[in-house]
Amino acid sequence: MTGVETRTVEPPDDGQRLDRWFKRHYPALSYGRLAKLLRTGQIRLDGRRAKPATRVATGQEVRVPPLPDAAQAAERTPPQPSDQDIAEIRGRVLYRDDWLIALDKPARLATQGGSKVSRHLDAMLDALCEPGAERPKLVHRLDKDTSGVLLLARTAKAADGLTRAFRDQATHKLYWALTAGVPRPDAGRIDLPLAKLKRGGGEKMRHAPEHGKPASTRYRTLMTWGRTVGWVALSPLTGRTHQLRAHLHEIDAPVLGDAKYAARAAFPDGIEVDQLMLHAREIALPHPGDGTTLRIQAPLPAHMADAFQQLGFDPVQGDGVYPSED
Repeated sequence: MTGVETRTVEPPDDGQRLDRWFKRHYPALSYGRLAKLLRTGQIRLDGRRAKPATRVATGQEVRVPPLPDAAQAAERTPPQPSDQDIAEIRGRVLYRDDWLIALDKPARLATQGGSKVSRHLDAMLDALCEPGAERPKLVHRLDKDTSGVLLLARTAKAADGLTRAFRDQATHKLYWALTAGVPRPDAGRIDLPLAKLKRGGGEKMRHAPEHGKPASTRYRTLMTWGRTVGWVALSPLTGRTHQLRAHLHEIDAPVLGDAKYAARAAFPDGIEVDQLMLHAREIALPHPGDGTTLRIQAPLPAHMADAFQQLGFDPVQGDGVYPSED
């Protein structure tokens, strides 16, 4: 058995459910055992009782009571990435300095582990760690099927600065999506509160005007292929799960290939689609070291580049074009 521990919630876990936090950090601890420890007050969050669904926040302290050694052993030995994974992740570095690393995350790679997810980016980060240096830390996330710019902090100080930039909305994020149908109007702002489906939805979100969390997205249609497909630039002003996908679905212009939200409607006739067409194209933010503006761009992944060519869209025409703030 281990002794009592006090763990501090780090930025990548901000907003996560407490039961999922334990699943990530103590995978050998069963849900039933966790529920009992919470019910009896042996696990506490900032000194208070908590429930499995309680959301944790960066900087909060979790009291972890004595647990079987197997739980810690599982935590210390995460799935080891293959040599191929290591080579790929090293080849996807877009920018690197003493403070941060920017990666071009591929589609179909989860950012973090979870239930039934053994291959994920977080398990590969040691491949980016220099001898004697701190392990890079995730400071935000992208959906598994979304490609593009993802930032890692190289030090705790950098993590604090980057997390603050995201929290204070000092970052400017530009996403590109190909949509099934064209948004009407062709530009604007979507303000629709979102909440997670309670039953059978997994991570699926829905518009919930009464109890959903505020969610805002600016968008601008850059080009169209008739009324069948739109090339849309998006800037999320909040960071809800699946926000862009859910918002586009709600305005009847779902992301191409998004079977989770739009089913058959996400696969219109006349265009080849075999995966999600959503890409984190660019991010601009104050550098955590000196405050100068850092702007990082990720190239289109192959599946989207092929679609752009098929549709006659020129990526150059969209570079640096952000949705209006009007």
